[in-house]
Amino acid sequence: MTPVPLSVVVLTKNEERNLGSCLESVASWCREILVVDSGSNDGTVKIAAHYGAVVVSHPFESHTKQWNWALRNLPFQCEWALCLDADQQVTPELRSDIGSLLSKDAGKVLQNGFYIKRRQIFRGKWIKHGGYYPKYLLKMVRHELAWCDENERLDSRFYVKGTTGLLKHDLIEDNQNEKDITFWIEKHNRYAVAQASEELHRRNGQVAWSLQPKFFGTPDQRTLFLREIWYRFLPLYLRPFLLFFYRYFLRLGFADGKQGLIFHVLQSLWFRLLVDVKIEELAESGKGANIVSAFSASDQMSNHQ
Repeated sequence: MTPVPLSVVVLTKNEERNLGSCLESVASWCREILVVDSGSNDGTVKIAAHYGAVVVSHPFESHTKQWNWALRNLPFQCEWALCLDADQQVTPELRSDIGSLLSKDAGKVLQNGFYIKRRQIFRGKWIKHGGYYPKYLLKMVRHELAWCDENERLDSRFYVKGTTGLLKHDLIEDNQNEKDITFWIEKHNRYAVAQASEELHRRNGQVAWSLQPKFFGTPDQRTLFLREIWYRFLPLYLRPFLLFFYRYFLRLGFADGKQGLIFHVLQSLWFRLLVDVKIEELAESGKGANIVSAFSASDQMSNHQ
């Protein structure tokens, strides 16, 4: 079978539990696999080599800076790049979608990026309800026209010049490390610092969004529109309870059983409440003016796991 003219790019650091499944889902299907590693000391690089990936080492500063470096400096063979996290897997149906699209002449593909539906797995359970599916992520782009906003400290996304489209089938996200709930909690404790620092910047008008927030726009524009409401109009300490009620009851999060209960309590209530506490701490301590330098280390830790 002729490989699809596509470069798959994966960022790694100590991802031996996840990387094999990720690369297995694209090996021998795409033209090349490019792994950008930032100092793994486990079996990550060996796994990448097993699947024929080109491994490039680059020091990590932040998640968005690492992606921007990759988009500008990797030796791409292809015009199109599929940008994956190490805990993501391409389904056979999605491979078929992409293969059909890229089998056309390049000039016939009018869009410069494509959104893909993420299927979130939490401790072995697909979180299908609560507004978590479908979650649209811009993951396949013409790499020369794509970038990340380096002011985004959490939930970083890709941007692309020109129009975008939507692919039909799913990308699976299943972090094997999160089967240990301690790992999940410690990771999100670090995430809370990054989220709080970014929110203070956004609310103070210090940093603008890279896209205009719109309710009726692209999936990312809608996300940013809702985030603006969250930041500016919903009171701290009340909004986590409102979000949990919305996701767990109104959006039927309870339908995902025990793991759904654990996920929504932790993600919608506990984590969001922790972010609000961190916002208040940062504001009261006066660190808000120096957040970028003060929390660069937290960014590195949060986005690598």
